[in-house]
Amino acid sequence: MSGLFKKISAYGIGRLPVYVFIKAFQSFRVKVYRHLFSDNRAHTRGVKFNQPVQFVGLGSIVFDSQVTVGVWPSPYLMGGYAYFEARTATAEITVGEGTCFNNSAVVIADRGKVAIGRRCMMGNNFFVADSDFHGLEVENRTNGQYQCADVFIGDDVFFGNDVKVLKGVTIHNGAVIGSGAVVTGDVPAGCIYAGVPAKFVRHISRREGDIVDE
Repeated sequence: MSGLFKKISAYGIGRLPVYVFIKAFQSFRVKVYRHLFSDNRAHTRGVKFNQPVQFVGLGSIVFDSQVTVGVWPSPYLMGGYAYFEARTATAEITVGEGTCFNNSAVVIADRGKVAIGRRCMMGNNFFVADSDFHGLEVENRTNGQYQCADVFIGDDVFFGNDVKVLKGVTIHNGAVIGSGAVVTGDVPAGCIYAGVPAKFVRHISRREGDIVDE
């Protein structure tokens, strides 16, 4: 009940029917995507789904407790959905406690592992995969000959909107990735990276609220 009172306080009594409709509509969509559109028995005990998620693949998908998928109010909530795929039997996706995905996240482990730490925050349209899914050479684009490499994201990493994390990347604890970045290499702890491809911008000071340039 306390959650309902908070919503009334924040949006006003006149907006309450809208809030109730959105909750009911999204709850229906979550069930449809989970039970009709998914073929992976993902472990999601204690996860809060504000947006539907399609779980796909033969591998392992494990969410820790207090993970959130979808944010309201935020773009793409009503029409979008999140997508988690552990494609092959050896593929593995793990998500740590307290991590929050904004709307329309995509996480794909093809043949290896995508590990996301605790208390991470992902903006809209976050994408991460351990694979390019096709070889670069013309002859290898349709024959399944391509490389995969595990992806590791540490604790307390913050991602802006529209970030892509490519195969073989390790992002260490407390890093910040700017909106629109494409991360192709490792990111040290406590650093801000941005751009295409993502490059070092500056360090984040360990003192609260203090940012120190390189």
